Amino acid sequence: MKATARLNELGQSLWLDNITRKMLGDGTLQGYIDELSVTGLTSNPTIFDKAISGGDSYDAQIAEVGDAAAAGEGVGENTEERIFFELAVADLRDATELFAPVHERTDGVDGFCSLEVSPLLADDAEATIEQAQALHAKAGRENLFIKIPGTEAGRTAIEETIFAGIPVNVTLLFDAAQYLGAAEAYMRGVERRIEAGLNPAVASVASIFMSRWDVAVAEEVSDDLHNRLGIAVGGQAYVAYRELLESDRWLRLMNEGARPQRLLWASTGTKDPDASDTLYIEAFASPFTVNTMPEPTLLAFADHGQVGDLMPADGGSSAPLLAEFGEAGIDVAALADRLQTEGKESFNKSWEELLKSISSQRGGGE
Repeated sequence: MKATARLNELGQSLWLDNITRKMLGDGTLQGYIDELSVTGLTSNPTIFDKAISGGDSYDAQIAEVGDAAAAGEGVGENTEERIFFELAVADLRDATELFAPVHERTDGVDGFCSLEVSPLLADDAEATIEQAQALHAKAGRENLFIKIPGTEAGRTAIEETIFAGIPVNVTLLFDAAQYLGAAEAYMRGVERRIEAGLNPAVASVASIFMSRWDVAVAEEVSDDLHNRLGIAVGGQAYVAYRELLESDRWLRLMNEGARPQRLLWASTGTKDPDASDTLYIEAFASPFTVNTMPEPTLLAFADHGQVGDLMPADGGSSAPLLAEFGEAGIDVAALADRLQTEGKESFNKSWEELLKSISSQRGGGE
């Protein structure tokens, strides 16, 4: 049995953090579903930028929708945004069709794909809510998550979007405190649906980014602490997740028919070339969670990954390890805030690069 199948058998969903029109059309993604136990997919502006600028697969559609987008038709604030969302929705409709059997088999728990709102809206709750609703309606797929950042404004948007019955992938989370903020927003949305007599079963995942922790402190800690901070922070987040699932508040919501917001391990590709290329996949093996991984990491894990002990519900050694980082001068809470801010800036830069690629593809014209 492949390591991917073993991990899936133990209760974790394996998602691919990539999408291209080529992999949708040539059977690559279907092969990952059939052979590597992949049950979902995530996307982001950087992924789409590489796909769009890396070949001519999107040229025909860019030409086809360009005039309408320039005339103000579609979702987005400018021509390039409107073109991008046309391209992305087309790809994600095809991807959600491939995952539809998983979605049906799991009764709506798994089989999702994700589309991100413009990262430029991260601090604008009202605009995020409006765009999330427009994108989900445009796609017309029940197994499509709309990605909303877990910023302060994003939490307001998460609550309102869940209340509207739209599945949400909360992105840009880095530690237990940020995760709990996202979970609180999700639960408020669910509670409001119950009060309004609406179906409380609205799917959501909370995506916590892992490898960026170790990149951030690589030059500041001793060798024995290298590549250990992300795993320690993840352990504490998992403790918070498990405790929340067992809380009286959540159990009451489940009794009303609500479904838990699953924890999703994101940014799980190893950045250190001297570390194992399956480091974060093996470390975050945990039931009732999702691990979304870059294509090279998925293939590496399928080839030589190992499934050992599952992450302990009590976090194992994460608390004493975090204390060691504190003694080494690392303020973990402050670093979480910094990483989220830097993440917003990075997403904005990727978005601008994406729009430039689209402008270039259509000859730079408006």
